[in-house]
Amino acid sequence: AGHDAGLVATVLTQAKLRARAKGKFGEFADRMFFTEDGLEQSSRLQVSALHAGRFRDAGIKQVADLGCGIGSESIALAAIDLEVIAVELDEVTAACAAYNLAPFENARVENTDVTAIDLNEFEAQFFDPARRELGTGREKATRKFDPTQFSPNFDWVLEQARKRPTGIKVGPGHPHEAIPEDAEAQWVSVNGDLVELTLWFGSLARAGVARSALLLANGQRFELQSSDPQPAHAELREIGDYVFEPDNAVVRSHLIGVLASELSLGLIAPEIAYLTGDTPVTSPWLRSFKVLETMAFDRKKVKARLQELGIGVLEIKKRGSDVVPEVLRKELQLKGERAATLIITRVGDSHRALICEAL
Repeated sequence: AGHDAGLVATVLTQAKLRARAKGKFGEFADRMFFTEDGLEQSSRLQVSALHAGRFRDAGIKQVADLGCGIGSESIALAAIDLEVIAVELDEVTAACAAYNLAPFENARVENTDVTAIDLNEFEAQFFDPARRELGTGREKATRKFDPTQFSPNFDWVLEQARKRPTGIKVGPGHPHEAIPEDAEAQWVSVNGDLVELTLWFGSLARAGVARSALLLANGQRFELQSSDPQPAHAELREIGDYVFEPDNAVVRSHLIGVLASELSLGLIAPEIAYLTGDTPVTSPWLRSFKVLETMAFDRKKVKARLQELGIGVLEIKKRGSDVVPEVLRKELQLKGERAATLIITRVGDSHRALICEAL
């Protein structure tokens, strides 16, 4: 139709990003602008709403969203009538945030470096340090797992967090040793997908909660808590009639011991995040499997046994093993009609194969 090729490419990119953003923003995505990296690092709207609620419940009226990206946190804050100052260093991303926040008179966007402004004028703050470093050319962005390489620097962010009520969003793989003892650390899972770790300081941190795991599933909320920054480990026990796979928020928060104690379960091995017991357990935190057989992991023997059982549809799971499920699946050459789950894991000094039925 004679449109400029650059404009067409930009429109197509936004159409693609809006379609992808529906998983995070629902119908709101159709009225937003995105950058590739901004969408990748943005919070889901339901998680941002929980963040905003924590500020409101603490009686806070004004929040600085520092490193606001495309504005997902700011939208949630502004939607419950808090005054929002959204700060973003990247010019294009800041422009997207300004467009996305345009419906809210109580929000404004500043395109500047958060380290160059006076933070003392703000009542509270929310940091989302850049945890990705863009490559050159067509290289994909690579995640930064070293907190000292965050932008802004993580030590500087922590220094600011101790001056006023603060939330800091970091990746769920953030090392435990880099979590300050004066913070409440909460790992968040959405329908089994571990999405973030948030650190809360000052009045935003709940009394008596050092570590927590939050699961949002099918419109419901479930939470595990510990007042101890280093929660107790679960007890070890022999593999029973049932094996349970905990949600990753439980694994990453080191709250497996809390969950195991509540449900009277035990770990199958140290450092292996599978729980076991002799009776079925129903919990939103667990995927459950009935153990049909357990044997030493030997590829030929496992293949023969699966064929004897008529297994043709097989889910392969592994922990503590270097097995590549895709490669093993080809080796097994299964053709039966039954379905099963094969769990390959380390118990003591040996690898075990558990042939299971998923419940």
